[in-house]
Amino acid sequence: MGVTAADPHPFSAVEEPALAVRDERGGLLAVAGRRGYRVPVPVAVYDTSDLSCRVLVHSRFPVHAMAFHPALPLLAVGTGRYDGGYFFEGELLLLHLETSETRSLIEHEIGRQVLELEWVDEHALRILMAPPDDWQDKQARVEGHVAVVHRDDWASVLARSLTGRDLAGPRLPAPRPDGREAARQMLVEVTEAWRVQSADHPADL
Repeated sequence: MGVTAADPHPFSAVEEPALAVRDERGGLLAVAGRRGYRVPVPVAVYDTSDLSCRVLVHSRFPVHAMAFHPALPLLAVGTGRYDGGYFFEGELLLLHLETSETRSLIEHEIGRQVLELEWVDEHALRILMAPPDDWQDKQARVEGHVAVVHRDDWASVLARSLTGRDLAGPRLPAPRPDGREAARQMLVEVTEAWRVQSADHPADL
């Protein structure tokens, strides 16, 4: 069910947005919220035609990256944090948009802090990660490792199936941008576009 034109909070499932990504092809908008103390991070996917929430799941870690698959109903979600003492931990989540099933793909128990995601094509996902830890590594907070993982069918990829070998890659600069302002602006633009459309076509509400 969509929201009404008078609704002042169409993205209330997320509260304060930390990251937002659009899928123009599918008419979808993915929004991740901020993480509170011991509170999981909401990740919601909205239909931009009526601002209805299609999917709502939660992440154990802050969300740094999201990417819609170019052909399949999938959303890759990169999460993670520094544990405060040694490791950069996190998950690469694969969310099926039709079933709401979420799979955590990294085999290692601690995982990796995923910073950026990009679908190179239907079969290849580019993943930028923080180093596994900061032991004797002064550049660990500004550099990372990039890997391009290939799978024939990402919809059938199993949980915990990405190994250390899959995620091995060269070292390169890895900025940690703050996406909150861009996310807020995107939500404003999407909401305003929907309100204009609703005013032009009130019978569609």
